Amino acid sequence: MKLSFMGAAKEVTGSKHLITTKKGLKILLDCGMYQGKGLETDAMNRDLGFDPAEIDYIILSHAHIDHSGLIPYIYRLGFRGTVLCTPATRDLCTIMLADAGRIQEADVHTFNKKRKANGEEPVEPIYTEKDAQECMGCFISVPYRKPFNIEGEVTVTFYDTGHILGSSCAYLEIKDGRRKIKLGFTGDIGRYDKRILKDPEPFPQVDYLIMESTYGDRLHTTLDNAEQELLMAVLDTCTKKKGKLIIPSFAIGRAQEIIYALDRLKNKELLPDIDVFVDSPLSISATNIMRLHDECFGAEMLQYMEHNADPFGFDRLHYVRSVEESKSLNVRHKPCVIIAASGMMEAGRVKHHLANHIEDASTTILCVGYCEPSTLGAKIMRGDKMVSIFGHLHEVRAELRRIESLSGHADYEEMVRYISCQQKGKVKKLFLVHGEAETQVKFQQYLAKKGWKRVEVADFRQEVEL
Repeated sequence: MKLSFMGAAKEVTGSKHLITTKKGLKILLDCGMYQGKGLETDAMNRDLGFDPAEIDYIILSHAHIDHSGLIPYIYRLGFRGTVLCTPATRDLCTIMLADAGRIQEADVHTFNKKRKANGEEPVEPIYTEKDAQECMGCFISVPYRKPFNIEGEVTVTFYDTGHILGSSCAYLEIKDGRRKIKLGFTGDIGRYDKRILKDPEPFPQVDYLIMESTYGDRLHTTLDNAEQELLMAVLDTCTKKKGKLIIPSFAIGRAQEIIYALDRLKNKELLPDIDVFVDSPLSISATNIMRLHDECFGAEMLQYMEHNADPFGFDRLHYVRSVEESKSLNVRHKPCVIIAASGMMEAGRVKHHLANHIEDASTTILCVGYCEPSTLGAKIMRGDKMVSIFGHLHEVRAELRRIESLSGHADYEEMVRYISCQQKGKVKKLFLVHGEAETQVKFQQYLAKKGWKRVEVADFRQEVEL
């Protein structure tokens, strides 16, 4: 059996790992999009390294675009196989992939105007909203802990990783001649003791493990601290400075965590009497989907809901869908909180809010997650004095704050805790993916200290015989 690392190798995005069985069955673990590198990203996404028409199955760990975002693209290029994922992941993909298609079309439309002005030929989007809608016919939902048989050769079972709604570790049993190979693919690993989702759950013993390593070099503070830090950001910005608190947020997972934290603060009568705007149609749709999947909720959330039927709605919380209402927030003079996508500040409505407020010292920009080093978010948060937004230079005068403990990714101690369900001596090789190269080296060294000796950092397009 052959394993090929086709993406997220010494990179944080673009998750794609190809399994080719002895009988020739081709299974792709994730089919994610590279994000955050401008025009370079487009070329990377178009260069797959495999023929989509030859892929028989995609096993999808979760709905984030860096794990699912190229499924419409390979569908456009001839993929007609089956996508296996949890029910919540399928529901989220229906909105996320369509949204990604709309963004592709809008970006290319703008880009082609510039190309036309320069006498250059137009380019095509990687895929369209229509491609995204059509590829959903390939999806099959498989509940957690229910084995799914693939052509009598492979059995896949999903286990909850608590990263986002529906996220999973895929456990595969693969017939390879007379032997059986047990392979685990963690996808993205969530944190423990979260407010909304269940803790990551253990998975059966494997021979080989493919493991994410995004935060392999850092520790998070507790979620109690995060809630307090969020409250202080609101008080300092909206009460003391009479300004706006802008929170760039990923539409899935992070936005709901923030809304829920604000709901809790409101119920404790700690939140000041200000308006909170969720300015992201995708976040609104994702929140509605989250309401449908309480099977993913942890005990704390279920107990909270016994007394608060809607943990994602409170007085003075407003969900903004229309462009007109979104624009009106930029001319609003009253203090408020604006939660808007995207988390890395590269696209979406948050860029407009940043363009209008980043030079205002009464504004606070609160970063609540990871920003790929080349993104606008990373440039702002590392302290660049001038940044380009929509082609115009802006001086950064806004106050900058960060809450890393709201991250959906486990830190290095939590990741080691997660794989403690495995007997180290029985794991023949642990492959690290989905992380920056320097971070992965540090995590590899930490794993060695914890007794994990056979750890390898995967290289791009590396092929391994298992």
